[in-house]
Formats: sequence, structure tokens, C-alpha cells
Amino acid sequence: MNNPLVTIDNLTVRFDDRLVVDRVNLSLHRGDIITIIGPNGAGKTTLIKAVLGIQPATSGRIERTKGLITGYVPQHLRLESTLPLSVRRFMLLSGQPLQACEAALARTSVDHLLDASVHHLSGGEQQRVLLARALVRKPDLLVLDEPAQGVDINGQAALYELIRQLRDEFNCGVIMISHDLHLVMAATDKVICLNQHVCCSGYPADISHDPAFIETFGQSVAESLAVYHHHHNHNHDLSGSVVTQNHASPALEGTPRGCQHDHH
Repeated sequence: MNNPLVTIDNLTVRFDDRLVVDRVNLSLHRGDIITIIGPNGAGKTTLIKAVLGIQPATSGRIERTKGLITGYVPQHLRLESTLPLSVRRFMLLSGQPLQACEAALARTSVDHLLDASVHHLSGGEQQRVLLARALVRKPDLLVLDEPAQGVDINGQAALYELIRQLRDEFNCGVIMISHDLHLVMAATDKVICLNQHVCCSGYPADISHDPAFIETFGQSVAESLAVYHHHHNHNHDLSGSVVTQNHASPALEGTPRGCQHDHH
């Protein structure tokens, strides 16, 4: 097996006296899509910021492969509303040439927005522009915080499918946060349920049966996911239109790992 892009060993993060991330262990390889789920305040964003190196750990270790190139899609884009800024200029702020920026925008189907103002983009357009900016350096690792934020249901499915395609094209690893549990179960390879510590982790087909998952999200959510199967003969493009296809995604197999300590 290839060496991991990122290895997290017993990572703990505290804000003053508040425990935010508690002794998390994780490794991520090229080709992995790992999705972190959990309730609000579970430490999900703090964990991925630690992966990015912008949130220092209180204790534990994060090891990144040498020369790791990372692309990051934040949950929100915060820009000064009075600052004139086109998509072209926003992309060029990445430090990459215009040709590379245009190619990345084309890959996420928003190259037609090159001269649009970033302040006037819809939620879905903004997320695709942010994804393009994350891709422009051809990352080894994509880190996505709620990548389908502000996108309608058909657009969400298309966006998650695009992420899988990009994983294959770039041979990169992907770690993302999502609350879209039904869609994520079809789009990810592995799920990690975080509530400060790792409550449970495993393949999507199995995770909904784990007692720690049921405790966190409730029996009704677990049951709805248990009977949910994402098999169809079509996809949606980024505008939500149906695109037919003749193959189904392969089924995933595996066994979740349960939490190793008691819940209170």
C-alpha cells in the first residue's frame, strides 16, 4: 500500500479549558474519500484545520508526506463586500497562471463566470468556484468543509459525483465534512463519526448499524440510512439536468470500528 498522505496520531486540541478534539487517530491515503460527520460542536472543522496546519494541536502528532500539496474549500467565503473582485481576479490570487485558472473553472463547469463578480454568485456557483480554486495547484489532498453548502438537492448529488471523479483524475486523497448523510453514504469510501473523539468509523453500508452512530444521530436516522441504496441509471449534471448512464457504482463492503470507551 502507498504511504499515507497524512497520519494523525492521538491528536488532541483544547481551547483554553474546553476539550474540542480528543485523542483522534486517522490516516489518509491517495484515492481515499473520508467523510467526517457529527453533531454541531463535535470538533469537525477544528480537526480538518489541524490537518491543514492552521490549527495547532495541544498534544499528539500530525505527519504529512513530504511536499504535500493541499487544496482547501472552506465552509464560507468571507470577502469584503465593498471590494470589487471578479472570479478571474479571485482565481489569480492563487498565484497560478490564468490558463491553469481557466482550466480549473472549466473542470467544475463554471468557466462562463470568469468575469462575474464573486459577490453576485449563487451558493452553488460559489462552491464550484471555490472547488476550482482548490484544484488549480493540482493537489495531493483535497480538504472540503461542507462542499455542498447552499446547493440544491440535484446539485449536491452532482457535486459529490464530481468530487469522486476529481479523486480519480488527480489520484488525490479527499477528506470532507458533510451533514448530507444520505448523499454522503453514496459518495464516500469511509465515514468517521466524530463527537470530540471518534465514536465509530467504517464503510457507509455498515456505519448506520453501529450503536455509537445510533446514539449520536438517533434510531430514525439510522433506519432511514440502513434502507437507503443509491442505485440508479442516471446522474445529474451541475445544473441538475439528468445525464443517463449504463453502469452502477460498485457496492462497498467492510466492518465499522466501534468506539473504544464509554459514552455519557
